[in-house]
Parts: sequence; structure tokens; C-alpha cells
Amino acid sequence: MELFPPLPLAEWQDTKETLHRFEQVIGKIRLAASPRRNHWWNVPFHLTGRGITTRPMGQTDGNPVFTIDFDFVDHQLIVATLDGSSLSFPLLGQSVASFRARTLDALATLGAHVDITVPKPFDLPDTARPFAQDTEHATYDPGHANRYWQVLSQVALVLEEFAARFSGKCSPVHHFWHTMDIAHTRFSGRPVEQPLQPPQTDPVTREAYSEEVTSFGFWFGDDTFTGPAFYSYAAPEPAGLADGPLTPASAHWVAHHDSHLALLPYGDARAEADPRAAVLGFYESAYQAEAGRAGWDIDRFTAPGGVTDQQLTGRRG
Repeated sequence: MELFPPLPLAEWQDTKETLHRFEQVIGKIRLAASPRRNHWWNVPFHLTGRGITTRPMGQTDGNPVFTIDFDFVDHQLIVATLDGSSLSFPLLGQSVASFRARTLDALATLGAHVDITVPKPFDLPDTARPFAQDTEHATYDPGHANRYWQVLSQVALVLEEFAARFSGKCSPVHHFWHTMDIAHTRFSGRPVEQPLQPPQTDPVTREAYSEEVTSFGFWFGDDTFTGPAFYSYAAPEPAGLADGPLTPASAHWVAHHDSHLALLPYGDARAEADPRAAVLGFYESAYQAEAGRAGWDIDRFTAPGGVTDQQLTGRRG
């Protein structure tokens, strides 16, 4: 299978908009039914051999242990419980409203009851419209959905390889349903003093960035960035970050709100002689620029090939 197959945003935007809202419905169920973790690590989806999963949740408030999986091979949503019971329905032919109703019906049939605190989209143009009233978004092209999952799976493995080089505190490689990106985040270990965050910063953002981070990921494009791209950023942003060198040559810094993003457009990565090496090089160059300017102890956090055994690495503590 081709590494990083083409997926122009314009060709699948209608499917993406529908699928994004499907994922937000399931993501909000995950948010309500899972124990809270630092930096909201309980909330994202993880990749499977056929799609994406919430991972097991429940076991509180009388609910069974249950999972919800998107199957992008047979194009179904699968709700399953620990006793082996499961229900599924097709993703094709659903509006957001019908998708929400069928999901909640499947949960109820299996004995799980979850209240979605805010049953509306997060940070999307129709954020004021309840999922239950959204009959507009109902496009689902199986080929595009399958390609989306293929790209996610390939990028996830590149991010796993990059993540292995860092021995400090870091996040899993996980798929965020609110922004529909996949990311890996590294932490310096230094807390962020709350005065450094604007007073109007919401509690979700404060928790996500309570410690100094560099983050690396990939998203599929939106109204602001109209094509898929690999990205990286630092929070808080150190002085002079946008002067840091990036590789390959097509990578560049872009202003984003009051900070900067390192970007490598997906199409440019695909055009490289070795796309995988180009993406790894991009992430590494961004990390060196971000962590170096922020004064991280880069040598201490280095884990060549995922190894921290000092006898194998030849390093001394």
C-alpha cells in the first residue's frame, strides 16, 4: 500500500464534516464515561486494525464496561460490552441526528446510559445546533473514510517512531476528536505559571497546557489551512522560535493566533524521495528549535531508538 496516499481536502470535505461530527458524538460519550486523566489523555481515540476505538470505559453509575469502535473497513459503528454482547449499525446513510439516536439506542439496549453534558459540536461553525437536530450533515463516502483511516494509521506509526526517541514524560500517540488531528506531546517537566495563560483561558486549555510542552502531529485541513499537513508547536512559545531552521526545505513557520506553527504540507512530504524520513526529519528539526530555545535538557531526554539502558547507549546519568 502506498505510503501517505493522496487525500485532498476538497475531494472529501463533505464526508469529513459529517464524520467529524460523528466522532464528536462518540468523543463526548467517552468524555462522560471515562476517568479523567492528566492533560485529558482519557478523552482521545486510539487506532485499531480496522478503524478507531474509544477503548474500554464505563464501570460506574451502574454501567457495564463498554467500548465504541468505528470500523472503516465494513463501515459500521460497533458498541460492545465486556460480556461479549454487541450491536452495530452502518455509517453509510446516517445524518448526525440519526447517528446520535442509533448510538444512544444501542447503548441503552446493552444497559449503558450516558448523559452528554453539552450535546452540540465543539468549535465547529454549527456549535449552537444540537446533534439531535443536525440532518444537514449526512454525507459518508466509504472510500474516503477508509483512506482517512489508512493515513491516520501510517502517520501514527511515524509518530510512534519519533516518540520513541524521547525518554521524558510524553503523551501517547492519540487521535483528538474535537480537532480531528493525531498528535504526540512532550513535556519538559516545568509547570506553567497560570499568570502566563490569559485570564480568559478556559479550563480545558489550562489543563492541557499546565506544563511546558512541545507537540507534534498531523491534521487533515480546515477552513484556515486548506490542505492536510504535519505540524508542530511549543507552549508557551519561546522567544525567537520562528527563526529556528526546519527541514525539509518545504517546511516553514506560519503565524497562528499569537504564536507560530511549524508546517510541512502533506503534498510536499509525499513528493520527497523518502517521505517517512522527511516527516521524521521535520519533527526532529521542530523539536530542536522549540526545546533548544526553551532551554530543555535535550541530551538528558534523548533515547536513541527507544533505548534508555545506559549500558547499551554508552551514556552515564
